[in-house]
Amino acid sequence: MSMGDKTMNAGSGAVTETGAGRTQPGWSKRLAAQPLFMCGFRPFFLLTALYAVLVLLAWAGFLGFDLAVPAVAGGPFVWHAHELMFGFGFAAVAGFVLTAVPEFTATPPFAPRVAVRFVLLWLAARVAFWMSGGLAAVAGGWLGWADGLPAAEWIGHLPAALLNIGFACALLVAVAPRLWRDPERRQLGFLWGLAAMAAAVAGFHLDVLRGEYPMRWVLAGLGVMMTLVVVAMSRISMRVMNDALDAERARRLPAHTLRHDEEAELELPSYRARPPRRNLAIAAIAGYTVAEFLLPGSPITGWLGLGAAAAVFNLLNDWHVGRALFTRWAFLLYAVYWLLALGYLLLGLSHLGAPLAPSAGTHLLAIGAMGLSILAVLCIAGRTHAGYPLDERPWVGVAAASIAIAAVLRAASGLPDVPVPALQLLAALAWILAFALAAWRLGVLFVVARVDGGAGCEEYHEPGAAEASLR
Repeated sequence: MSMGDKTMNAGSGAVTETGAGRTQPGWSKRLAAQPLFMCGFRPFFLLTALYAVLVLLAWAGFLGFDLAVPAVAGGPFVWHAHELMFGFGFAAVAGFVLTAVPEFTATPPFAPRVAVRFVLLWLAARVAFWMSGGLAAVAGGWLGWADGLPAAEWIGHLPAALLNIGFACALLVAVAPRLWRDPERRQLGFLWGLAAMAAAVAGFHLDVLRGEYPMRWVLAGLGVMMTLVVVAMSRISMRVMNDALDAERARRLPAHTLRHDEEAELELPSYRARPPRRNLAIAAIAGYTVAEFLLPGSPITGWLGLGAAAAVFNLLNDWHVGRALFTRWAFLLYAVYWLLALGYLLLGLSHLGAPLAPSAGTHLLAIGAMGLSILAVLCIAGRTHAGYPLDERPWVGVAAASIAIAAVLRAASGLPDVPVPALQLLAALAWILAFALAAWRLGVLFVVARVDGGAGCEEYHEPGAAEASLR
């Protein structure tokens, strides 16, 4: 075989030779070489923002204009819940752990090709789920609807089940060795959370394949997501809160003559995300999630919901450090915990007979706590690891307020004697506004190379900072 004719498998990302001495990478290597795939958070955070808009645009069309959403087993509400939890939410989780786990465990970053493979698997899972109803219809036509409906639905859903379970398990397998081999094993919370999320995904799709209504697994996944929010927020908040405290100390310095007797006036408490409070909150949320799964509607579940709310309120005591709390980024994270606590408070009250639907508390968690925490991660971790300082422009406040408004409006639709369709539609539109702003302001940063002089996935490199520290 002559060199000019030699061709290797491009589909595997191997090299293709088009002439003597000339090589050209295959499509997968060319894709992996793009800045978008430099770090796992870049494609997944972009997909998170875009998918949040896409899913809620479809949902708003369904709520307000009776437009069809993809036909799936269980109906429109199952599609909506699954894609927000296991599509949107899991994309954010994937982006976070693929970048954070190497940093937390002091191990090398994942190679760009890993990000490419996970993105393709996530996209394939989304397409398969959206098309599952259509595939079932085709299979039903072949088998005959009278006798073949269960088999047709099984055939239609099987690709979605395999791909969604595969994505969840592959993510767990990718990060588990690094988390487990970490000598201090400080980040095992992510491992247990990812394992539980994979179990929830698997349970959902196995229920569908068995012909059972699968919503209980979405609620279980929501509980797992809330524990991951607590774990992730405890990491992010350490830097954000202490940076805010440092800024407050610097603000006070010019106003004082630093005599010995005045030094105490400049002292501010250091913020610490204390493990006992965090672990108590995680345990309380886990307890409620198990009870909701096994004993739906039980008073026991209600009391455990109130216990989870109390544990999260107790966690908020770590945050009461004075004026520094009310800076932009600190207060944004603080609001996540308030929505988390209020969500479990409403859930507990609803299970104990209060005149409101459980969906009120559920949506404070799913829209409020999950949505706002994901926005915070995109704005804080996404920007800094892309090589940019934190964004102080007004759009961040507008987006955060829109998510909070969406959560409150959607929760209010669970109250008696309210215009439910109008509140649901307004909530969807507020959510769309928030993540459209995020996609617009952040998306462009994820597809271009760093401009700060840093390399890879490290945090923002302030020009001249290293040189100044040496003087």
